[in-house]
Amino acid sequence: MIGLPAALFWAYATGSTFALSAARQLQFLERRAADRTGLPALLAPRLVSRAANPYLCLTLLYAAVLLVPTGLFLMWQNPSWSTMHIADGHRGVWAGFPLLYAGGVVLAALLGFLLAQALCLVGAGYWAYLNCVGGSFLLFGTLVHGWDGQGYRRFLTTDGAALRAWPEDSVVNNVLRFLTSGTFLTLLFLGAAVIGTMLLMEIGWLAEGWLLPGGAQDRKVPRFLAVAVAGAGLHGLPLAGAVLASTLVRFLGYPAGLTVFAAVAGTLLLPRRSPVRGLYGLVGLPKAHWRATSDLVPATRPTPA
Repeated sequence: MIGLPAALFWAYATGSTFALSAARQLQFLERRAADRTGLPALLAPRLVSRAANPYLCLTLLYAAVLLVPTGLFLMWQNPSWSTMHIADGHRGVWAGFPLLYAGGVVLAALLGFLLAQALCLVGAGYWAYLNCVGGSFLLFGTLVHGWDGQGYRRFLTTDGAALRAWPEDSVVNNVLRFLTSGTFLTLLFLGAAVIGTMLLMEIGWLAEGWLLPGGAQDRKVPRFLAVAVAGAGLHGLPLAGAVLASTLVRFLGYPAGLTVFAAVAGTLLLPRRSPVRGLYGLVGLPKAHWRATSDLVPATRPTPA
């Protein structure tokens, strides 16, 4: 349910975020896999089917049942908006685009989930978080700035004619015109299902992880505040970064603007005592390798007969 140029970024960021939200559960699945099989801890996860991972299955189901159909519906209803006005109508959309869109969205969600899961399992949870931020930043960057500086105009207009006529009217009137269009009403209806389900899964899996051993101890703030911090870090921060990057590029040009933005982002995200890393530590996500959970989970290895 989003423009084709941004759809893969959204799917990737969503898959990554789902894996991060369920990081503690994924670690425990690996721990229990090693216990049940009785194999060496490093070998057992490789011999247990990834298809048995319920969080991965639900992520792929979300991508296939919600992201893909809503995107294809909008492509059929308004191909100009769905392609960010690259195509003016159905004849401008290559027949292979729906096929590539459907397969690409599911594949991007899968790749995002698997990479974030791998980072969480080796104890690099903060880097899994940065992986989520990177995907969301590319999503919002496409919508805010785009490839030609007109990303927000392309998102807030229903067709190519409205995009070309944007400078002739005020920003307020252009936005109001979009908010009263059928495309926006469709987005509002579909977004309630797509975004609502996404938030329920993220919050639900995050809260589920707090019920596991060690989850309550790692969470440093009340649950409501932890959810708010997680939401701001996963969705608000990338949006703010996209707006900042777009502003810097408009005033300083691409080389200087992106250089300044990279310096600011690096200062906020990378140092060990950075403010973002400090906020990440409040949420209660695991900070160690999955094998470290062996101290918290009772051994379940079968006793020899």
